[in-house]
Amino acid sequence: MTALPASIDATLDLLARQNYVAERSLATVLHLALKLRRPLFLEGEAGVGKTEIAKVLAAGLGRKLERLQCYEGLDVAAAVYEWNYARQMIEIRLAEATGKADAERLGADVFAPKFLIERPILRALSAVGPAPVLLIDELDRTDEPFEAYLLEVLSDYQATIPEIGTIRAQEPPIVVITSNRTREIHDALKRRCLYHWIDYPDAARERAILKAKVPGANDRLAAEVVGFVQGLRGVDLFKLPGIAETLDWAQALIALDRLELDPVTVNDTLGVLLKYQDDIARIRGSEAAQILDRVKAEAAHAAR
Repeated sequence: MTALPASIDATLDLLARQNYVAERSLATVLHLALKLRRPLFLEGEAGVGKTEIAKVLAAGLGRKLERLQCYEGLDVAAAVYEWNYARQMIEIRLAEATGKADAERLGADVFAPKFLIERPILRALSAVGPAPVLLIDELDRTDEPFEAYLLEVLSDYQATIPEIGTIRAQEPPIVVITSNRTREIHDALKRRCLYHWIDYPDAARERAILKAKVPGANDRLAAEVVGFVQGLRGVDLFKLPGIAETLDWAQALIALDRLELDPVTVNDTLGVLLKYQDDIARIRGSEAAQILDRVKAEAAHAAR
């Protein structure tokens, strides 16, 4: 286990050691979240590296990662805890068979902690030893009642189980919450967190990310890939490509043994970058050729 970073620069170093190229503003809010023991709420478009922050923290600090992937209809039974009803029924049947089925005592016995199935939130709160990293991923996919339930968890780092009582964390977990902003998260939850918006990176940082994550890409290919993706983000598309798509595309081009971009390869691999047919149809052909020509011209000018 690694100690928490003592400064913003140390936080940047921690992220860099895990090949996460971060802006100083992100490192600052992350450092504050760790130092103040506050949840970190990250918003941004899909594929810009929000989820990766929690993974990098867990790996860099040597902590266990508890991940809760959110979805519509998520409830306490899937996120926090539920009772092991099968084991409880077996316990009741055994008590009846041995003639020890005292109702009051049996009721206490079957609602003992050994019959409790812990889900990610409860595992994070009840952890013994170094606090884990709790990732609540894509909170905007859940319903508002579950969002309201989280208020107790994020305020006091505790969860209440009616049959047992309140379980409070010995050491607050490191909480990272992400949202793709498909809906607005309530202010009551945001107030309990430190907030940061992760935007698409500029060209220089995206090249640094590409070189860190896909070292097999030569300088020319990396520059052209980033230039083309940056060009796509200037087009009115249904879904702009994120950093994840940039990395996927570079890996795909390396798998095709390409050392630079060419029109045929770009058109044939647009499905790696764009995930909607309308977007692909709009870019394929003349639009892709124009962006590629501009990228080539800028590269030639930079080489002079």
